[in-house]
Amino acid sequence: MIIITGVFAFYRGLSREPAELFVRSMAMPTRINPALHDPTLQHLGQLIEGLLQGVILVDPTGVILSANPAALTMHGVDDVTGLGATADRYAELFDLRDPAGRRLPRREYPLMRLLAGDSFPDLVVEVSPHGQDGPRWTHQVRDIVMDEDGGEPDCLALVINDISEQTDAQARFEAMFQANPAPALILRVSDQSYVMVNQGFLDLSGYQRSDLVGKTRLNVDFLVDVERRDFVHRRVTAGKVIPQLEAELPLADGNHKLVVLAGQPIEVADEACLLFTFADLEPRRRAEKALTASEQHFAKVFEMAPVAMVVTGGVDNRIVEVNDAFRTLTGYSNHEVVGRVADDLQLWNDAGQRLGLEAQISTAGGFRNADVQLLADGGMPVECLVSAERISIKGGPCVLWIYQDISARRRGELDLVEAIEAVMKDANWLSRSIMDKLATLRHPRIASAATAPATDLSKREREVLELICNDMTDAAIGEQLGLSPNTVRNHVSRLYAKIGVKRRSAAVVWGHDRGIGGRT
Repeated sequence: MIIITGVFAFYRGLSREPAELFVRSMAMPTRINPALHDPTLQHLGQLIEGLLQGVILVDPTGVILSANPAALTMHGVDDVTGLGATADRYAELFDLRDPAGRRLPRREYPLMRLLAGDSFPDLVVEVSPHGQDGPRWTHQVRDIVMDEDGGEPDCLALVINDISEQTDAQARFEAMFQANPAPALILRVSDQSYVMVNQGFLDLSGYQRSDLVGKTRLNVDFLVDVERRDFVHRRVTAGKVIPQLEAELPLADGNHKLVVLAGQPIEVADEACLLFTFADLEPRRRAEKALTASEQHFAKVFEMAPVAMVVTGGVDNRIVEVNDAFRTLTGYSNHEVVGRVADDLQLWNDAGQRLGLEAQISTAGGFRNADVQLLADGGMPVECLVSAERISIKGGPCVLWIYQDISARRRGELDLVEAIEAVMKDANWLSRSIMDKLATLRHPRIASAATAPATDLSKREREVLELICNDMTDAAIGEQLGLSPNTVRNHVSRLYAKIGVKRRSAAVVWGHDRGIGGRT
């Protein structure tokens, strides 16, 4: 622009007759009249032709006098006649729109405004040949009025910058910015105003685009409640990087939402800006509140539960908390057990059993209804059924142990067994199944082994026993398994010998007691 202004200043310094000669020479189809003998005029013409900016010279009457190669290229024509002989003809050949895409009426064309005496320092218009869809070029236009004596202008000029690539880049950036689902807005550093906002931010905050674009932080300040507020404001004023920080984002409805924001310096339309991105932390806050409420509820239930409960943590299952029922059951107080492990208290009568159950927790996540014997304070044994499950408290892994005192029930069962044994001491006619059940009541911790099917039965013997327990005859068993009657009888004999029975009904009872057969 300094070069152009210098050219026209020098141009205005010329006498009127040479100036008119120069203007007329510029209007020649060849743009520079080769017949010109004045070196100064030739140099001026060469200088204008060599400018990267487009220059169109117009007579105050509306006649287009000349245009340099840059101006012709910016209109897609080869010589000045392609622009039209006059401003009116130019308006017929080219369609102009404002940056918003609105078709400009003829009176708003830069040439017409220039002729009307209207000044426009930097006017942006989209230009396309008449009848074509969409803009071909984007021009930034300014006016220059040349006069010799300060009176009526001798010549008018349009100086044009082709900013099509810049505009296209900005359009691509804005399209990408708007398509990005992450909430974001752009703040201009110079005046602290919002120049761009995407749909993600509008959805997050509840604002309309018109509520933000063109407004400043005085209208809507998203940094009013942010961590390290003074530090952030200094960085924003200086246009520097804003590290990730948590903030309470003011919403359109007057509420706030917890977010994490960050700012990154960028340039938009050659202006220093800050790109702010936001992440919604409200779901996390709701989850944290729900977790806190859940843990508070668990703490109340834990303390008030009628069964003994213990929470342990760490690889050694160190006791974290016990409830009132546990304290009542064992006689230990909180300070005697919290922070210690079961071996410190000799809490379990069978430490090996406890280690086995802890291994089940590690592999399966827990277990149910194991028959154990605790030792209360003072060494008194307590019969319990214990279950355990891995849980999380305040984000840390723990194990919840539940002890159900069955001492009274166990004493009742043993009393019953002793009474039956006393009465039936000589009753050899009692079936083996009844004696097995009595043994199970007396020794519950080996009950699972007592009720398991014999492990020395062959596969075929198990199949035969299964069919016997389903009330099938030898003939039906032979037909089902594809065996001869003699083979079936041999299997049945060996089966009776292994399980210690002599009759088919006894084999059925023996099998049913061990879960074999489809009937109960």
